[in-house]
Amino acid sequence: MDLDARKKVLSLAEEFKAFALKGNVVDLAVGVVIGAAFGKIVDSLVKNVIMPLVNTVLPTESSYTKWYFEIGNTRIFYGLFIGDVVNFFIVALALFLFIRKFLGWVMSLRRGEAAKEETPPLTRDQELLTEIRELLKRQEPGVKVQESGPPIQPLTPGP
Repeated sequence: MDLDARKKVLSLAEEFKAFALKGNVVDLAVGVVIGAAFGKIVDSLVKNVIMPLVNTVLPTESSYTKWYFEIGNTRIFYGLFIGDVVNFFIVALALFLFIRKFLGWVMSLRRGEAAKEETPPLTRDQELLTEIRELLKRQEPGVKVQESGPPIQPLTPGP
């Protein structure tokens, strides 16, 4: 019984190792760390640059962090909420630009390359028709050959 439990633990450890070292999980972890760092940068931008600029435009004596209204004895700090909303919109805009525009552009480039690589081979009939067209081009210099359809004979003046 003890041996069976040991095998289960080793199996679970191997499964976890295979899961944790997959490329997708590592990529996800890197994305989370970069996203957290980006969030801190945007938070600093909002708190230290954008909202102080908003504070200079609006005619108030206090910082946006002290904007509040009172209900009874409770203060509701709406200035902080406005700062967080601005923070959210900047992050959402950055994600939109990155995911929809940049990654969309990269994916369209990849789809274009894949379409070029995935052109199906010609069928035997298509190969024969291509050979006939090439032979006609070489044999009769006065005959114009279209990409598809029968050759077009040049018009000759009548008698």
